[in-house]
Amino acid sequence: VLPRTKRQLQLFEFEVNRRMTVHERLRTFIKGFPDGSHPMSTLVGTVGALSAFYCKQQVKEMSQADRALACIRVIAKLPTIAAMSYRHSIGAPFVYPRKDLSLAGNFLHMCFAPILQGGEFTPPPQAFIDALDVFLILHADHEQNASTSTVRLAGSSEANPFACIASGISSLWGPMHGGANQAVIQQLLEIGDESRIPHFIARAKDKSDPFKLMGFGHRVYRTLDPRAREMKRLALKCIETRQAMDAAENEEDAFITSKFPVGAMSADESTPRQNDLHRLFQLAIKLEETALNDEYFVKRKLFPNVDFYSGLALAAMHIPLSMFTPLFALGRAVGWVAQWKEYIDDPTRKIGRPRQLYIGPKPRPFPTIEERELATSASKAAASRPRFTEQASFTMRAKRSSIDDDAPAYGYFF
Repeated sequence: VLPRTKRQLQLFEFEVNRRMTVHERLRTFIKGFPDGSHPMSTLVGTVGALSAFYCKQQVKEMSQADRALACIRVIAKLPTIAAMSYRHSIGAPFVYPRKDLSLAGNFLHMCFAPILQGGEFTPPPQAFIDALDVFLILHADHEQNASTSTVRLAGSSEANPFACIASGISSLWGPMHGGANQAVIQQLLEIGDESRIPHFIARAKDKSDPFKLMGFGHRVYRTLDPRAREMKRLALKCIETRQAMDAAENEEDAFITSKFPVGAMSADESTPRQNDLHRLFQLAIKLEETALNDEYFVKRKLFPNVDFYSGLALAAMHIPLSMFTPLFALGRAVGWVAQWKEYIDDPTRKIGRPRQLYIGPKPRPFPTIEERELATSASKAAASRPRFTEQASFTMRAKRSSIDDDAPAYGYFF
């Protein structure tokens, strides 16, 4: 139910904000992961571990208030855990959330707060906060996709909510589900230049070539994805904001080794450099125009989707490719908890059991273990006998015929 008044909305936002902190032992838990761990591996493990800290009762014993609190904790703590996972992967100290920032603003602050700042707070650019807010909304959960179905199926067994969300994150981790915007960036880097676009378009149309043009087509949207249009505008704004920030920081005699935060590239060298972003954006526009003017794509309704431009917006915020899927999980988490609560609140619910139709071989005779052992021994014995060619067999017979009948026989006869 949506808040009915501004006061209710403020109280809800305050509740989410104050729940963004995590138990201090969870910080120690995250530090136990190996250096350079992928943020998704840390996110999956830590979200599952939340049940040890915040879920002390069976789901069927939880009141409506308990269930609502569990949902808020998932929404609030996922950005903190994701940011901590990133900081751990680059060897940077953790940063606490602030009560004067939104969820998106806190995530950016916890990820990229400068280490050598002496405690002074520098707010993230408002353009980045606005773009990330829209990103999370546009990537919100919808339909029964793979991760949502996983959450509902796990919830049907009355597993605790944090375990259910961890299962959804695991499903989202697969490249067929949550890695599309990352694949778009890598594809644009591979294309590299507008002159190579026709070659990749031809590969996408070639049925014998496994290559797929990432960021095009959608199971539901059979026209231009309206989310893609909004992300295109925000991506350009983020890139322009980043370029303005870089220009303001540049000094003629400055000794600059990298435009990225300390450690940001350590685990992900494929993230585009800042001076590549505008070029990649123009390349994406040209790729979109080429595809939309090609009968093959128009006939099959393969239009750009939300992932096509979202990766460029995230890259402009200094978010590395390894964090794209964790951010996807933050947007999906709101829908996941809604799906979980809807299922648990249903008094007629039953444990999920998808139907499976068997289309394998028809009934076959079942040999006992003794019969199988006998057959195995016989096949081994047959395999151990010397084998001769037809010419060798003829030679042996010729030798046998030349020996006196009373002489001993040698060799095998066939």
